Amino acid sequence: ETIGAICVSRPTNPTGNVLTDDEIERLTALAQTHGIPLIIDNAYGAPFPGIIFTETAPRWTPQTILCMSLSKLGLPGARTGIIIADADIVRTINGMNAVISLAPGSFGAYLARDAVRTGAILHLSDAVIRPHYARKAQHAVDLLLDAIPDPRFRIHRPEGAFFLWLWFDGLPITSQELYDRLKARGVIVLPGHYFFPGLEGEWRHRHECIRMSYAGPDAKVEAGVAIIAEEVLRAYGT
Repeated sequence: ETIGAICVSRPTNPTGNVLTDDEIERLTALAQTHGIPLIIDNAYGAPFPGIIFTETAPRWTPQTILCMSLSKLGLPGARTGIIIADADIVRTINGMNAVISLAPGSFGAYLARDAVRTGAILHLSDAVIRPHYARKAQHAVDLLLDAIPDPRFRIHRPEGAFFLWLWFDGLPITSQELYDRLKARGVIVLPGHYFFPGLEGEWRHRHECIRMSYAGPDAKVEAGVAIIAEEVLRAYGT
């Protein structure tokens, strides 16, 4: 009775896990039962930019508010979002955006219009963007597994997005301390504890994980992984 909406990311942040079609259908049914919207953050998802490495199908019902973006297509400066929703909801969001932004830019919408109309945006996603980031994800995983052979190190299976979720089981320092050490050496990650809002009680796991981006040039990712490995192994005392 106190829940006004269900909101998910697909892929999720920070693990890159992708909700299956069956899970989305179950959430949709739950939202319909309670008469609330299902809001899906689809900035990386299908059908574009398609930075998803599992089989998924785009899903939409009148109960769904699907939020997309041009940013992961290489146009973050266009500041253009795309909302697929019931017409009344779209009109409400348009009005809200007009008040908040005063003069929303049309540059991104102009670029996207022809790309969507011709289908070029799907070709770009399927033939260029997805293969590029799938390769980079696997490259980063291979680098990490080679550099940190400790069995206490695990990587959440990457199913999409630009980042990896790394778990250092039993790490003697917190992820915040690891972040500080890495930052001092020019490597920026996200400490894991930020991704556990509202958690009641202490759970060591939240201090054993970091989120690492693999979207940069290969040479920088390789150098960053080497530094991460050095600091993690030093913390483990190995």
